Amino acid sequence: MNPVEIEEEISKLAEQPFDAQEFPFAFLEAFGRKQTEIKRLRAGSTNKSDLDGVLQRNHIHIKVCSEGAVSQTLVALKASAATAKFKARFILATDGQTLEAEDLASDDAPIACEYKDFPDHFGFFLPLAGISTVKQIRESSFDIKATGRLNRLYIELLKKNPDWGTADRRHDMNHFMARLIFLFFAEDTDILNGGNLFTATIEQMSTRDSSNTHEVISELFRAMDTPIKKRASAGLPRWADVFPYVNGGLFSGSTDVPQFTKIARSYLLNIGSLDWTKINPDIFGSMIQAVADDEERGSIGMHYTSVPNILKVLNPLFLDDLRQKLDEAGDNTRKLLNLRNRMAKIRVFDPACGSGNFLVIAYKEMRAIEAEINKRRGEEDRKSDIPLTNFRGIELRDFPAEIARLALIIAEYQCDVTYRGQKEALAEFLPLDAMNWITCGNALRLDWLSICPPTGTGVKMHGDDLFSTPLDQAQIDFENEGGETYICGNPPYQGSVNQKAAQKSDIKHVFEGIVSSYKDLDYVAAWFIRTAQYLKRVEGAAGIVATNSICQGEQVSMLWPFVFDQGLSITFAHTSFLWSNNASNNAGVTCAVIGLGTRAKRAIYAEETKRLVSSIGPYLVEGPNSVVRKASTPLNGLPRMVTGNLPSDGGNLILSESEKQKFSAENPEADKYLRKFVGSRELINGGDRWCLWIEDKDIEYAASIKFIADRLDKVMSSRQSSRGSQAQGGIATPHRFVFAPHKNGLAIAVPKVSSSRREYIPCRITDGFTVVSDLARIIYDAEMWNLALVASRLHLIWIATVCGKLKTDFRYSNTLGWNTFPVPALTGKNKADLTACAEDILLAREAHFPATIADLYDPETMPADLRAAHDRNDEVLERIYIGRRFKNDTERLEKLFEMYTEMTTSGTSTGSASKTKPKNRRLPKGEGTNA
Repeated sequence: MNPVEIEEEISKLAEQPFDAQEFPFAFLEAFGRKQTEIKRLRAGSTNKSDLDGVLQRNHIHIKVCSEGAVSQTLVALKASAATAKFKARFILATDGQTLEAEDLASDDAPIACEYKDFPDHFGFFLPLAGISTVKQIRESSFDIKATGRLNRLYIELLKKNPDWGTADRRHDMNHFMARLIFLFFAEDTDILNGGNLFTATIEQMSTRDSSNTHEVISELFRAMDTPIKKRASAGLPRWADVFPYVNGGLFSGSTDVPQFTKIARSYLLNIGSLDWTKINPDIFGSMIQAVADDEERGSIGMHYTSVPNILKVLNPLFLDDLRQKLDEAGDNTRKLLNLRNRMAKIRVFDPACGSGNFLVIAYKEMRAIEAEINKRRGEEDRKSDIPLTNFRGIELRDFPAEIARLALIIAEYQCDVTYRGQKEALAEFLPLDAMNWITCGNALRLDWLSICPPTGTGVKMHGDDLFSTPLDQAQIDFENEGGETYICGNPPYQGSVNQKAAQKSDIKHVFEGIVSSYKDLDYVAAWFIRTAQYLKRVEGAAGIVATNSICQGEQVSMLWPFVFDQGLSITFAHTSFLWSNNASNNAGVTCAVIGLGTRAKRAIYAEETKRLVSSIGPYLVEGPNSVVRKASTPLNGLPRMVTGNLPSDGGNLILSESEKQKFSAENPEADKYLRKFVGSRELINGGDRWCLWIEDKDIEYAASIKFIADRLDKVMSSRQSSRGSQAQGGIATPHRFVFAPHKNGLAIAVPKVSSSRREYIPCRITDGFTVVSDLARIIYDAEMWNLALVASRLHLIWIATVCGKLKTDFRYSNTLGWNTFPVPALTGKNKADLTACAEDILLAREAHFPATIADLYDPETMPADLRAAHDRNDEVLERIYIGRRFKNDTERLEKLFEMYTEMTTSGTSTGSASKTKPKNRRLPKGEGTNA
């Protein structure tokens, strides 16, 4: 269940007559606990309460008590031995009149309220539904409640008026909803002439059967679009004439209203009864936009951008600087005035603004700073100098664009009430200004300079209204010459594989002609290109949320050289963190916040820490703007690592263990044509597969064996039907792999993809009887000290950074990771020490035979002797680099990038590939084919 559904169920429960015996079970059911769980609790088999209540292990201890005994009961629940023994997170006591509860796993204050009001606190209990939530959503029960009610109204109206859901009328429906939202807010904040005016008028003037509800609302819309001086000739009914003139285009144009059912009318009145003064425009906007999106409606209330995450962008981008200037100004009236004048010219521009979250938060934070300035200057009642029109956005869909404007209007009113008082706020709120500063369109196709121009000369045409003008260009006079522009936002991310045709076309439109290789870039990369082009002509800076993949792997070389060529640097970065929603199946995206600009002060943020640095590279670590590029041969003096062997056979050269057993039993003389075959899965998880491995000299005899002949015929057919050049080239030699670098002797194999949970890159020693597939990388004729490099923490950090990830897994690249890995020149002594470390790792593994790599390197169960062997290996290697252990991964990366820059600029190798004949040594069990 999502939060909206939970709120609705909890509200239904609170509205029903209180049933003391049923309440605990109904409460748990409302939070999505399974019927089988409820049934067992009712039967008593899983009820662990020692107070004649209901205790579900790991969740909650509930007790219904006699009237007036709620507080004492809560104390008893907290002291209960069962509460502690069975790890109840929540305790809850109620007598049907009042309700009290406490979260024993957090520092949040307990709740105490009238029973009928406990749905207002439903967010407090969301962990019962498995929902990882944040403080903001727990405190915004109104926003979730309002969103759910509006969603039900929207769906009911579309049932009655299906034509309003078509492409031709969807905009009309969305605009109608925007009007309702404004009216619900306006009637509860005295913006309309009298409290509850809109809802009360609908209730009084529309019939109970709802047959004329649409006509009544239409007349109200017409009244709010009629200036006072024209009212006499407009023929408005007396009950509509009391409504004020709103202007701003919100009620201009069509007054057509969808027809209502009795249920829809009931929903409308119910929504109007809510207290809309509690609306949080920064959260509400994100949730309400899902109402008008068929794809998102199923997850309504689950997607929003939390304020702390938004501030990860806005604070380092410009808000921290404004606050610092405020501190420096103290009570100096001249400095305070200069700061206020500067703020009045600042433009905040979100070219993927959605429902306006970033713009709303930026506006509210700037108003708070301005209010403090006015207070220090003794001008508390002063009208704000910060115009809403300085907060500009582009949004592809029309409904979020309207909600963004509405959210900013509401935010302005709320700020005026907070800092100037209700009277002053009301006096200046209506009529709304006829300006359109949120553009509806494709940000990757529009000219940003015309939408947010650098001076007051770029745009001179006023729009007729706020909401209904053509939205393909900016339409206000932008008179803030000399101001700074700050680009911010959270653009869509889609990776290249998941991009739709239109998005691929957008990528081509942005990149073609300026970047040669771009097709594998994430969609969000296009916003970085447009931002770089914009900031080359406009004074300002940017802070953008992006997938961290654009700072990893091959995407770095595609994107960042162009950005740096525009004269920009990375000025701040929040390194990888989960940008998540409050869904129970919290599938957050691993993101980074990246700041672009030209200022000298730079900072890297990781978790709750901030570190000032001299420069930030494209991998979001301190260092130069070095871009690691693929190298076909090692730059570091290390031995060559290649991709494993590719059969391209339609699976016909490969045998399972059972197929191998049958083949060997029927053709014992043909065993010599079989070898073990391993890829990433077998290297990590064990298990056996086999392959046919036939030398050219043996093909005549091998092909006389029916099983082999049948397999080779199928290989030939598979390659004939393939479009691949390698497969086509191997049609005449179906007994051979199309790519076969295999050599006899010991080799080091590294899986191409492996879990990022592991603390070390998995690798194994193989022998000549084992053929390693193309799902792994391999060093043939490998000396053992190379395994010490591959299995080190240093190498894992390098691979994780420069090769990137496939979802959450490491992608190992020989050309991008191994060939570029910076290694100091190694002496014979160094190699001997590293060889000993590698052997210790293998011996530690052997001690736990037959455990697999997956078993041994589970971070929670990794054997102590194996961990100690790796730790010794890391210490020996890191002392070779800097004479001591590195303090942390940040220091490791900084050293590696420093060495990479030296290696690529000097043109010389840092490592040593001198050959020494490897010793004859026993291959440990579990490595190669001796397992």
